[in-house]
Amino acid sequence: MSKSLSEYMKLPYRLEIIPDKAEGGFVASYPELTGCLTCGDTLDEAVANAKDAKKAWLEAALEDGQTIPEPQAQKQYSGQFKLRIPKTLHRILAEHAKEEGMSMNQYCLYLLSRNDALHQLG
Repeated sequence: MSKSLSEYMKLPYRLEIIPDKAEGGFVASYPELTGCLTCGDTLDEAVANAKDAKKAWLEAALEDGQTIPEPQAQKQYSGQFKLRIPKTLHRILAEHAKEEGMSMNQYCLYLLSRNDALHQLG
């Protein structure tokens, strides 16, 4: 038995948003709902448009009697990993963290996040 539109809208489908390098703005899609994508000039607009696109996609699938996939279970991560680094790098990172007034864990998280963001844009 299929769910109602309201029930499908509440399911945790994964929303992906990526920068649109060619046109500017952002492209938003729900990978589990094949072909469900939209765009927006800002992140907020892309998210709002994605909700509208998801609703329209689900309405059309329900009207056509199509099978609607359930959201895929997200992997669970602990938020921790161990990393061995050279002593000289450890010293440099500790010194930079101290200069910034933060713990080495916070500083490394900052560096990883910044690099990941640059990777997403690049």
